[in-house]
Formats: sequence, C-alpha cells, structure tokens
Amino acid sequence: MKYTLSVLVENQPGVLSKVVSLFARRGYNIDSLAVGTTEDTTISRMTIVGEGDDHTLEQVEKQLNKLVPVIKVRYLGDSATQAELLLVKIGRDMQTLKEVNEIAALMKAEVVDVSKGTITLRFAGEHDKCATLCDLLRPYGIREIARTGVIALEKGQ
Repeated sequence: MKYTLSVLVENQPGVLSKVVSLFARRGYNIDSLAVGTTEDTTISRMTIVGEGDDHTLEQVEKQLNKLVPVIKVRYLGDSATQAELLLVKIGRDMQTLKEVNEIAALMKAEVVDVSKGTITLRFAGEHDKCATLCDLLRPYGIREIARTGVIALEKGQ
C-alpha cells in the first residue's frame, strides 16, 4: 500500500540527510519527497510518500519520532488534500501549438513558455492527473519533465 507522511522538523542543516539516511539504512524506498518551510520559518514540513505494509508504516513512524530534529509525524490517509507541480517541455511546430493548447485548456494546465522549438506547460494537481497530462502530451515528443513530488495537508482542522 502507498502511504503519505507529514513530518514536521526543525529547519536546520542536516535534517533532510538524517531522515533520508533513516530510510536508506532500513531498506525503505522513498517514492516522493517534498520539503519546504511552514508558516513558522524555524519549522519545515516534509511530505514523504512510500510503499509498504502496515508493519513498515508503523516502523517508519516510530523511527522518525526517535530523531532529535523531528517535531511531529502524522500519517495522512485518505483524509488529506494532495497536489503535485509539473513542468513539461515538448517540441513544437504550428500544428502542435494548436493541439497542445487544446490539451492544456482541457486539463487546466498553463502554457508558461513558447519558443521557436518548444512549448512548456505548468500544471498543479493530483498525481494521477499529472500522469494523465504526460500521457496526452507524449505523442508530441516530451523533451523534459520536472515534478515537485507530492505535497499534502490533512483535511479539516
């Protein structure tokens, strides 16, 4: 099963390394990792997506809670709002530009750069919708993709 963890940590050098090392030492893979400061600049939020059974999830949570710079670990089940940011650059000609604009409008993506040979789109949404957009654009020749990884917040209070 896929799991998403929200980990609040002290915003200081070396914290990311400690968290990633914990996963590596135990042979757990990280599918997605996003880190950024919170409303309090002394605290960062790590959103970690991984895969494992209930036992693996329990072990990861316990081990993370033992790290000194970790403030709080929360498992985000279905009660989370998740998003990912995607930038995708594709090759273009005049016909491609029209068709890609139609796909962008359909998916609510934004064209952020058009040059002589490429078009770059920006899209923010759920992981599956990012994958769908990539699938729709693949026939036009994807040149580059950059993704942030999943960020998530628990719904409600």
